[in-house]
Amino acid sequence: MLNWFGRQHGYCDGIGRRDFFKIGGLAMGGLTLPNLLRAESQSNGRATRKNIINIFLSGGPSHMDTFDLKPNAPKEFRGEFEPIATNVPGFEICQHMPLLAQSADKITAIRSIVGMNDEHTNIQSDTGWPNTSLMSIGGRPSIGSVMSKIWSPAQTTPAGTAPTFVDLSGSSSPGFLGQIFAPYRPDGEGRSNLKLNQSVSRSRLEDRRTLLSGFDKMRRDVDASGMMNALDSFSERAVGIITSGRISKALDVSQADPRSVDRYGISSRPDLERFLVARRLIETGVRCVSFSWGGWDTHERNFMTLKDQLPALDRGLSALIQDLEAHGLLDDTIIMMSGEFGRTPRVNNNAGRDHWSRAAFVFLAGGGFRHGQAIGSTNRLGEVAQDRPVHLQHVFTTIYKQLGIDSDHVVLHDPNGRPQFLVDNRSVISELV
Repeated sequence: MLNWFGRQHGYCDGIGRRDFFKIGGLAMGGLTLPNLLRAESQSNGRATRKNIINIFLSGGPSHMDTFDLKPNAPKEFRGEFEPIATNVPGFEICQHMPLLAQSADKITAIRSIVGMNDEHTNIQSDTGWPNTSLMSIGGRPSIGSVMSKIWSPAQTTPAGTAPTFVDLSGSSSPGFLGQIFAPYRPDGEGRSNLKLNQSVSRSRLEDRRTLLSGFDKMRRDVDASGMMNALDSFSERAVGIITSGRISKALDVSQADPRSVDRYGISSRPDLERFLVARRLIETGVRCVSFSWGGWDTHERNFMTLKDQLPALDRGLSALIQDLEAHGLLDDTIIMMSGEFGRTPRVNNNAGRDHWSRAAFVFLAGGGFRHGQAIGSTNRLGEVAQDRPVHLQHVFTTIYKQLGIDSDHVVLHDPNGRPQFLVDNRSVISELV
């Protein structure tokens, strides 16, 4: 969606983008914020009220030490952790996630994910496709970029004061859709430009907009189609995002309720701030927030690492669920969490687990799905999906459906003009909807 860079960048379309948006330069040539908003409006989707928070566990978390424990397997497979009961009968998770165990009626663990590749990248978790798919033309677009492409601003943020897609970690890609549908990344000048420049008062901003409107009028006078008349609304939305300050405030957790900050455990783990910021962004009208959290590439000291990681994840994730519910946003906000793959069922000689793409999990909460369940499982040793294999793309199909995007019919045209389906495996997960 929006992407404001502070340095010069060259792209395949030949456009060098420097400071996409600066107050006083809303439409002075180049691909400015109003142009981005206008492009976003050329859509063909019908949005629901649903939003999504997409959490990527970088490095690949162990499926057998989180949601698919094997207490009856030999020790070299089952490892050090034990399962604990949740508030849903028969649904067990790792002992180091007791808070999530108390909220199991609001979550779903899909424990039989197939169709993943052994590749250290967030592409699969963002798109449902392997990293190599359509790589020569930019790759597959992330779910947030798809939302930005096919929804108009009126379908996303009626007040016009929020971008559709925000990436807190700077790793999501618009793929072949190009940079115009890339996420807004709140870093560097991108973040500072969310605020009205101190040297530009609101009255001075109005003077500059008046000057720009004069140029726009000349362009409209020679525009036989009348399309230029639409530019005003996109300029208004661009100004609205900046002058409202809502996004800037959402990113600043110092303005959050101290009780919320404490609930997330941010004082002991500053990286848990992303969970709170995600909720605050959704509240402002952002429709997709993505971020990565933690390091999960545990080739050695797997259990020692997870004894630190899992309780922190448990706290941040359970706080996010409770916080969304308290703000009346949980039913309309899908939480999806996944990694690159699972990890080897057999513990290696370094007390670690290596890459294992034959089995993995996806965690879901909120979004109006039917929760309080574990879908599928792996075999006795955690090697392969045994009960109810679920392809990763089936997860994306189901999420797209819940967002109001019909993956059976919606196609995106790549730079070569060829139509591309959002996913190839287009069956929904019936247990969820």
